[in-house]
Amino acid sequence: MPGRRATIAALVLLLGATGAKAGSEGSVGHRFSPEGLAKVSDYIRNEIATGKIPGAILLLQQHGKPVYYRNFGVRDVATELSMSADTIFRLYSMSKPITSVSAMMLVEEGKLRLDDPVSKYIPAFADMKVGVEKRGEDGKATMTLEPLKRPITIEDLMRHTAGLPYGYYGGGVVNKAYADAGLFDNDPSNADLVARLTALPLAEQPGTQWDYGHGTDVLGRIIEVITGKSLLQFEQERLLGPLGMTETAFYVADKAKWPLIAEPMPKDRSISPVAEVRDIRKPLRWESGGGGMVGTVGDYARFSQMLLNGGTYEGRRYLKAETIALMASDHIGPETGVVRDKNYYPGLNSGFGLGFAVRTSVPANTSWPLGEYRWDGVGGTFFFIDPEDDLFGIFMVQTPSQRGRIQLELKTLIYQAMGR
Repeated sequence: MPGRRATIAALVLLLGATGAKAGSEGSVGHRFSPEGLAKVSDYIRNEIATGKIPGAILLLQQHGKPVYYRNFGVRDVATELSMSADTIFRLYSMSKPITSVSAMMLVEEGKLRLDDPVSKYIPAFADMKVGVEKRGEDGKATMTLEPLKRPITIEDLMRHTAGLPYGYYGGGVVNKAYADAGLFDNDPSNADLVARLTALPLAEQPGTQWDYGHGTDVLGRIIEVITGKSLLQFEQERLLGPLGMTETAFYVADKAKWPLIAEPMPKDRSISPVAEVRDIRKPLRWESGGGGMVGTVGDYARFSQMLLNGGTYEGRRYLKAETIALMASDHIGPETGVVRDKNYYPGLNSGFGLGFAVRTSVPANTSWPLGEYRWDGVGGTFFFIDPEDDLFGIFMVQTPSQRGRIQLELKTLIYQAMGR
């Protein structure tokens, strides 16, 4: 297939040297079958043919080299421009691993500790209260405030046990308070957003429940407080720049690159009942460590290969191997007493580490690897790191409505293609 070889060759040029682990070639992991990968391609083509998505990119990289790379369809049905390696996607929550890695660099330098109270860096957190919902005899919900039983820690921010929900209607009085608070009005800075958050009650006592939310945004602000730089400045100096992640930022500043932006189907722009897919052409003050980044498949591949390599890439060390292992281990297991809320996105077979979901048991009727860690974004993108097979995968697409279904079905086909 000369066409496929050409696209993989182009991606190798785009990625540069891969920094694969020495001696890893062929020595570890399951191999892909051509028939299995053909089913993966057919699946994505069918999603486009049936009008569910405009286009997508899938990269599977094993032993430091792309074993599968395909551009499918168009980046935007309005322009009909083909999907390509330089297409720019909204990463949303795939920003969280980048922010978490940046924070762990400060941990390694002794400038931050996982057991530090958040109030050490943002004093207003010391005075926060926990909102407890009570229902009267008339059935109406009211909220009472209780003091903290222990401080919120840096670890709580990274593993989503800080009691800082995203807030949505229908989720109880505390969630409604967050949804009503206008947290994002008038393009806040990270400092502004944190000030608004500290004026609200927490949804749970720290360390008691996995509740997905603004923890990583607060972590981004703490990086700013410690370093005296904006989150993007620090990340560009220490991580993005050295890795060669030149297209990763919080919006697309260069007008010449606007045609490269991937868009969802015209009727698939709602990420929640109250929010639409954001226009990443507009300049932003808010550098959301939890969900604000944009980037390309090649940029995220460099980041993913660094993680898979145990913290090194192209001869440069970003984190110690032990630090990556700590991040990719379960921090909310049974011994912690952390309850999982009804919207526990990692699913039955996974715990949660410091920025990633982590597989802790094998799903029924599969031999999926333990220790695989991953995350995704509400815009449809997802990635996974599979150390057992010396493999990572990145799927780039913009489809808020179809993302959960596609992720599960595509992941199943990818592992079936490996005989797993």
